Amino acid sequence: MRLGLIFAGLASAASLSACVDQSVTQAAATDPTQVADASFKPGYLGIETILLDGDLVDFRVAMTGARNKDDVSAYARCAAAQYALIRGAGFARHVRTNIAQIGGTWRGDAVYTISTALPDGLRTIDAEVTVRDCGAQGIPTV
Repeated sequence: MRLGLIFAGLASAASLSACVDQSVTQAAATDPTQVADASFKPGYLGIETILLDGDLVDFRVAMTGARNKDDVSAYARCAAAQYALIRGAGFARHVRTNIAQIGGTWRGDAVYTISTALPDGLRTIDAEVTVRDCGAQGIPTV
């Protein structure tokens, strides 16, 4: 009898554990930042903006605590979007990004074209929408 109660208790605990794991997995599937961001504590070290030629702009960013290259790219994208708005343009098109990690510091060197009209290409951003999204994610801009 006692052994049956122990097995019943273990089975019940296992069922409850599966439900909790499933809800965490479902939450992560709908909002991956809900689980992953708990330990994400980035340090944004600054943005350097260099006008290369007319509408071609280089953004150099540095940060600590990046999870991967995507975090550095996002920081540069946010800088480009804000810069576009400051210049009276509504759009930017990504040209290229180089990223390196030295010690605990990640550095990104990203080039964008800035324009008032939606540029050709697949890697375009709407500056206003992007700046709003960056603010919601806590990523600083220019």
